[in-house]
Order: sequence, then C-alpha cells, then structure tokens
Amino acid sequence: MNGGEALVETLVRHGVDTAFAVPGESSLAVIEALRARQDRIRLVVTRHESGASFAADAYARLTHRPGIAFVTRGPGATNAAIGIHTARQDSNPLVLFIGQVPTNELGREAFQEIDYHQMFGAMTKGVFQALSPSEVAPLTGRALALAVDGRPGPVVVALPEDATEGDAAPPAIPAPTPRPSHEPDGEAIAKAAALIEQARHPVMIVGEMINFEEAHGALNDFLEATGAGLVSTFRRQGIVATRHPAYLGHFGLALLPYQKEFWAEVDLVVAAGSRLDGATTMDFTLIRRDQALIHIFPERAVVAVNYPEVGLDADLGPALAALNAAFKSPPPAARLAWRDKQHERYTAWAAPDGAKAHGAVNLAAVTRAMGEALPADATLVNDAGNFASWLHRYYPFADWRAQVGPAVGAMGYGIPGALGAQLARPDKIVVAVTGDGGFLMTGHEMVTAVEQNLPITAVVCDNGAYGTIAMHQVRRYGADSRYAVDLKSPDFAAAARAWGAAAWSVTETAAFAPAFAAALSHDGPSLVHVKIDRRDMSAFDLKAEE
Repeated sequence: MNGGEALVETLVRHGVDTAFAVPGESSLAVIEALRARQDRIRLVVTRHESGASFAADAYARLTHRPGIAFVTRGPGATNAAIGIHTARQDSNPLVLFIGQVPTNELGREAFQEIDYHQMFGAMTKGVFQALSPSEVAPLTGRALALAVDGRPGPVVVALPEDATEGDAAPPAIPAPTPRPSHEPDGEAIAKAAALIEQARHPVMIVGEMINFEEAHGALNDFLEATGAGLVSTFRRQGIVATRHPAYLGHFGLALLPYQKEFWAEVDLVVAAGSRLDGATTMDFTLIRRDQALIHIFPERAVVAVNYPEVGLDADLGPALAALNAAFKSPPPAARLAWRDKQHERYTAWAAPDGAKAHGAVNLAAVTRAMGEALPADATLVNDAGNFASWLHRYYPFADWRAQVGPAVGAMGYGIPGALGAQLARPDKIVVAVTGDGGFLMTGHEMVTAVEQNLPITAVVCDNGAYGTIAMHQVRRYGADSRYAVDLKSPDFAAAARAWGAAAWSVTETAAFAPAFAAALSHDGPSLVHVKIDRRDMSAFDLKAEE
C-alpha cells in the first residue's frame, strides 16, 4: 500500500463519503487511490480550486463533518485559499490536501513550491506535511480530528509526491476518535445564572456553534426559561425560526433603526456560540461598557479577547443545559412583554408589503415569492453582495439549515456552495442566490452541477455593478463618485443553456414566480436571470443613488 492509498483508506475508515478536487500532477497517486475506492467516496471535480474549497466548506457547514478538498501545489493551493479563509472565519471544519514537490526538492523554490506552514499558518488550525509514506495516514487522522475539535476550522495537509507514491509498509490506519466534550465550569454557570436572573432586558447573540452542535433544543429551552430575546449573527438566520417570539432579527454590518432603539435598553448580552465577529458587532463596537457580557464559546482565546463578565470556554449544549437547570422560576412578565414588543417591531420591519423599487423588478416581492414557493426545509445559499440584504430582511427562515452564506463575505461562494449543500442534503431543495459580480467569478461551476446531475437552482440578481462597493462610494463621496464598479453583464440565461442547464430571464416582478416555479420543477440544474435596477441596491434603506 502506498501513501496515497493509506490516505484514502483513512478517509474511508473515518466515514468520508464525498470529496471535491481539481487534480494535479503532484497528487496522481492519491487520485488513483480515489478511483479505486469510488464505491465509497464520491469525487466531485470542480472547474476551479476555489470551487472545490467553497463546496467543501458548504458541505461541512451542513453535515458538521470535515469537508474534504484535494488541489495541486502552488497555483492550485493559492486558488483554494479563499475557501480556507472562509472556513476559518465561519468556523467550519475543512481539510485541504495539497500536492507538494518531492521531499528532496523542499526548500529550494522548486517548480510551484510553496511553504504551506507560512502560507496557511494564520488561516488554519494546523498545517501538516508528510515527509514519508508512513506519516500520511496518521497525519490524515490528526487533521480530521483537529478540524472538529473545540472551535471547528480548516486544516491543511501537504503531501510531497514521494510521500504518496512510496511504500507505506503496511500502514496502521488510524481509527476515528470522538470529538472531546468541552464541559462548562460550575462556578461560572452559577455566576452567569445570577446575572441572567437580575437582568431587565437580556438578549442573546447566537452564532455558528449552536448549528455545529445542533444544540437547538437546549437553546429553545433557554429562551423559554429566561424570556431572553435573540439576535442571530451575520448570515446565521434560521438558528431559530424568524417567527419565534424571541427573534429580534439579525445583526450584520449596521444596526437598523428599531435595533438601535431596543439595543439601548439591553443590560445583559449572552453571546452563545458566536465569536462576536466584526460583521456582527459593527467592527467590535456593539457591546457597551454598561452591558454585562456572558460569553460561551469553545475556544479560550476567543472568549478572553472579549473581556466578558462571565466567560465559559465550553460547548454550547452542555453549557446551556447547565444554565437551564439553574432557573427555578418562570421569567418576569415585564421581561416577556418587552421581548414581545421588540419581536412585533421586527415582524413589521420584515413584512414585504409596501416595499417599493425604482425598477420593474421588486426584490422584496421576489423574495416573498421564493419564501412562498420553497418548503421550510429548503436551503438558500447566498453569495456575498448587497442583493443578499433582501433575503436577510424578507425571507422567512424557518430552519437552521435554511441559510448557507459566507459570513466572511467572500464573493463567488453561491454556485460552488450550492454544489456542496446539495451533496450534503441530496433529498432537499437547494437554491443559490447570487449577484452578477459573484456569478461571474464562479458561475461556471454550473457545468459541474450539470455533469454531476445536481438539481441546484440559481437565481442571479443582475444590476450590472459591484453593487456594495458602488453603494459605499456614493455614500462616502457623493453621487458622481462611481468608478470601477460598473460591469458588462452577459446573457446569463444563454450562458446557462450553453452549459447544459435550463434557464429563464425575468425583467419584471410578475414574471419571477412562474419562472422560479418552472426552474424548481426542472429535472436538473436551472437558472433564473433577474435583471434589476442598479438603484435598488439594498433592502436596508441605504441609498446608493436616487
């Protein structure tokens, strides 16, 4: 058995059944081993390494198992780096295997050589490099375990050619190990419970670790026991259904008017499963000194940097269960009444009725049509861009798997993310919603969907611009400042048909619902090209131009 075969056997033993790749010369032995085990591992070949790493990230986000990607050395690794950065900031487990020059060429700037420890060290939980065939299997096992331990994240494994092609003689294939449980400290639980009982208007900021652990039952019990309000972190909507009485919207990039008002009254913040990232906290300015902070997150460094009143370096399920056991009385009526009032304000803000548009396509109505057409357990994969604000405001997220979007804001995520989501949830509807800018980066992965017969539906919101940047230019420098943001969009529907997908074009609101219904009913990949007015930049009333 050579090193490549040892790697694949380790993946099989650890239950890996799906991987994404762009093959290269430095990983021929691994590709051959995957060919021999295609009965156990489905290998999806994307058209670009960013597609492989984005798809692996989305797959990991929904399965809570390491997403697996294989790329070649040098240019392949640099192309895949965007998915590694996304997995890091979004806390998703991913293992990237990279071909490497032979060990006797290391350190000489050989053809396409990169020092992956330097390149990926700050972006990952760990970087391993096998220096012999016998090291490949144990390093693979370590990488899979590290990716899910504590705060999940990406791990890189570099594989020199001779390490995968040489004799592993015979390797001991490591067995999978359960993810260690991170239990809460009892004294910290007692202190946190006391703070919650004393608070007038406690609000939770709930993030990715709730989803990773599937701790939604404990979360709902906490909301019932405490009467706290809940805000989801940036692009983590669906952690509780938007109709849940505790739901007060989601935080991302800027507070909305009603959120500014209720946030001024919040005296206790319970950050549960969120690292309190910059997008969620308005560049770390959200939490005031007069607000007590309880922070629960399974990474000590993340908790420490936020200086909480009570810090719990713990998993969310055990921590919330311990807190729930501490509450013996129902929440105060005044607290519940305040929460109900804020939820009503959120509901009014999220109602699409009366939303106006400059152009012939009203994205509020389009979003409502998607919400009416899709079942509650469908998955929306939204790319980065201002178009996503219409989803954030108006889509009725009802399930924690309903939204898959890069909190890191990486453009080009939509279509390859939908590939990973569809493979993670093969019996569910997956819709990618993307702008024209993001689609022009990775939309060619629709070819991969056609080849793999993955029935994703893409909705391309085309305003002929890098809309988010245009909005910021106009807000900062005035209406005449637009520069380097206008795009010449092709006929996306024609392009999709050329790739083998079914496609429809929409130029007015009334045409969207029937086109979307036809796309969903198509047996295979489909695309709806929605042409929108570039003045309709955002659903958050941030005017780019009039």
